[in-house]
Amino acid sequence: MSYLFSNYQRKPYEIMSGNGCYLTDHTGKEYLDFTSGIGVCNLGYGNKKLNSALKKQAEKLWHTPNLYQNSLQEEVAEKLCQRFDYLAYFCNSGAEANEAAIKLARKKTGKTQIITFWQSFHGRTYGALSATGQKSIQAGFHPLVPDFVHLPFNELAPLQKAITKKTAAVMLEVVQGEGGVLPADKEWLQAVAKLCRENDCLLIVDEVQTGIGRCGSLFAFEDYAIYPDIVTLAKGLGNGFPVGAMLAKKELGASFLPGSHGSTFGGNKMAMVAAKTVLTELDDQNIYENVKMRSEELVTGLKKLNAPFITSIRGKGLMIGIVLQEETNVTNLMLALETAGMLTLRAGENILRLLPPLIITSTEIIHGLHIFEKAFSKLSLQE
Repeated sequence: MSYLFSNYQRKPYEIMSGNGCYLTDHTGKEYLDFTSGIGVCNLGYGNKKLNSALKKQAEKLWHTPNLYQNSLQEEVAEKLCQRFDYLAYFCNSGAEANEAAIKLARKKTGKTQIITFWQSFHGRTYGALSATGQKSIQAGFHPLVPDFVHLPFNELAPLQKAITKKTAAVMLEVVQGEGGVLPADKEWLQAVAKLCRENDCLLIVDEVQTGIGRCGSLFAFEDYAIYPDIVTLAKGLGNGFPVGAMLAKKELGASFLPGSHGSTFGGNKMAMVAAKTVLTELDDQNIYENVKMRSEELVTGLKKLNAPFITSIRGKGLMIGIVLQEETNVTNLMLALETAGMLTLRAGENILRLLPPLIITSTEIIHGLHIFEKAFSKLSLQE
């Protein structure tokens, strides 16, 4: 008997330990992890510097409320903000970061309409849920927060028609994650930014999954030559320790004065030590270049495999979606990979999603491709 809600569809095994890009379950079975805990453990498992920093801080102090100065918050904020002249607000998750962004946009502009896109995912709290463009996720939770408009992704004409001087913000993912690992077209995204400027509304970029090196740079928007007004982060920022952040242009700072927004646990000492270490490691270990090289190796290798049920491969950096034929059973494919020793994810209806740790080596990519080949051949035989 379990005393837990059944809102998660759990695997019948427990992950007990991890090292680098590998995880081991309670039976001793080892897996090459192509999930990173759903895009969280970008530095893999058992990172010595991160473990040491957390242990050291734990012996000093875990938490103080945001009633006092916090030098660790200042250090992390500087690492995140200095290149783009942002201010930072710290919270505990991606959904919280997006809630803060929605509040800030409405507070700053005095307007309420926020435009988001079909198949987007921004979280499961009420504001973030209302922003999410997936009816299946919203089912059973109406009425939602009003004044959210959902439009087709990567299509300019519907946005040109919908955006007005009454629009507070346009909110989007540079690569839609849960919706199917679908990258934004560069020209479209630049046109969206231009429309926001012309209509005096804010551009919010949700980098909860794409940020912190996942796509080959600190923020995925950097490759699109845009400058968002607000950026939201979480997942990889703490490598497993709960931490989220909202970054915004400095001119928006006057809209979040004392009493306007807050979080009891947001920016606590442990979270900030984790984030500071992650950001330092990204630079010191040349992670961004590794992401680009390993991405090219993985995509090239996947395209060479004998897998007629694959229609295309898309994504950015180490955020990769394998698009499967509609009749392909994604669950069976994931089980075949699991049996062969690899953990993967699903996105959308027919997308196999790959989010390996950003520290993955060329040798581990080759190992992963062998696992794919083994699982794909078994699936072909079964079908």
